[in-house]
Amino acid sequence: MEKRLLKYVFGPVPSRRLGKSLGVDLLVPKTCTFDCIYCQVGRTTDKSVIRAESVPLDDVLAELAQALATIDRPDHISLAGSGEPTLYLRLGELIDRIHVMTDVPVAVLTNGSLFSDPRVRDEVGRADRILPSLDAADEPTFLQINRPAEPVSFEQFLSGLRAFCRTFGPKIWLEIFLIPGINDSDDHIGKLAEIAKQLHVARVQLNTAVRPGTESSVQPIERNRLSDFAQRFDPPAEVIADFPEIAPTGRGRTENDAVLNLLRRRPCTLQDIAAGLNLTSAEIEKIIEILVREGKIRQEQRQGRLYYLAT
Repeated sequence: MEKRLLKYVFGPVPSRRLGKSLGVDLLVPKTCTFDCIYCQVGRTTDKSVIRAESVPLDDVLAELAQALATIDRPDHISLAGSGEPTLYLRLGELIDRIHVMTDVPVAVLTNGSLFSDPRVRDEVGRADRILPSLDAADEPTFLQINRPAEPVSFEQFLSGLRAFCRTFGPKIWLEIFLIPGINDSDDHIGKLAEIAKQLHVARVQLNTAVRPGTESSVQPIERNRLSDFAQRFDPPAEVIADFPEIAPTGRGRTENDAVLNLLRRRPCTLQDIAAGLNLTSAEIEKIIEILVREGKIRQEQRQGRLYYLAT
């Protein structure tokens, strides 16, 4: 039977946090509760807090089964992609059915904005690993960085995150994204560290804009400052801003559309693409040349690295 190009499943991609990560995209690009100024997926075109079955659950599971049958075992199956995965109405059922299908751990990358809903907390808590975000310690900074959909407020967001962490803290890796001139003052770092300490999560991880994001004005924090900030947390936070070297291991698709499918979800270097799709750099260079010529992707320099992004 001919293998069809996957629509909802992408990768595996090398992840700074999750190793070889097989992504599952549950949303129409780009549907989110936030419109974060640093988001690598781009501007939110549908900002909403309404949950819906935006893509067919059975189709997602069929694609996932196909992918798992044709690649080497990934380190995680990651529910992420083109927006906020907790907006997917059947998220809990999806996680349960993935667990029946495979013992590969399921991770949910979420902004945590819907944790004020007990049903969302229960569904997300079924995952093996949850990676929520905390970018602000007060309402003005929250509005400036995350640009949430109404009626999400900082108080509502933080209350929901605290409730979720009380139950599922050992599963949680909390990401704090730092942006120069916005949330990196000594006072703000101290407030973020105090909130993180109260959450009792398994890990606190500091990140910054090493990849191109929504607003070109958002630049990264210097490595040494991130390392200094990490020591302000108790216990010390991890710095995850540098992409690790991950050897190519999967037997990915070689179609030009597979590269484009990957770049629609995240900016990647040539080496990232090669690792995710198990192709040589020479093969990827040929595909990139075609996609650039067709106007389907573009290039952008960030921190001395050349990234490719879908147009």
